Amino acid sequence: MDSRLNPFQDKMEKTLNNLEEEYVGIRAGRANPHILDKLRVDYYGTPSPIQSVANVSVPEPRMIQIQPWEASMVKEIEKAINCSDIGINPTNDGKLIRLVFPELTEERRKDLAKDIKKKGEEAKVAVRNIRRDAIDSIKKTGKEEGISEDEIKGLEDDAQKLTDKFVAKVDAAVDAKCKEILTV
Repeated sequence: MDSRLNPFQDKMEKTLNNLEEEYVGIRAGRANPHILDKLRVDYYGTPSPIQSVANVSVPEPRMIQIQPWEASMVKEIEKAINCSDIGINPTNDGKLIRLVFPELTEERRKDLAKDIKKKGEEAKVAVRNIRRDAIDSIKKTGKEEGISEDEIKGLEDDAQKLTDKFVAKVDAAVDAKCKEILTV
């Protein structure tokens, strides 16, 4: 692989990593503490991740338990969860917050699978846009530096192979997450 394609390969890897991070937040009927990763609570005026102000544990397969280190944070954490789009209502006993995940219905599983596939398609479009940018860059620098047509064509082929590789990785991530969601 030509070193001139490295910046574009890095962008494709970031796209794949972003997709995988999004998939971590999609629940599969089991409790996953990573669903809280993007939530922020107001901790003395500073937006902070829940994990930095509380102990997050999974005592049962379908329950997340959040134990704030300061009792005053219970309401803030509960508010952050209620305002989020995770779709779980927290129960608060004054010291602990519990998130109980219901079993996913067949219909909900299919909706999640559709959403997973949609995000996968968006990632593939992003990868293809990166390929287009790479090819445009190759053509532009090729003309400026006087690179031969054959070398330009070879670089374009390498960009296509790189794109195919990352599209296959996106497809594998989509298939794995769909399988996880649809498994009862």
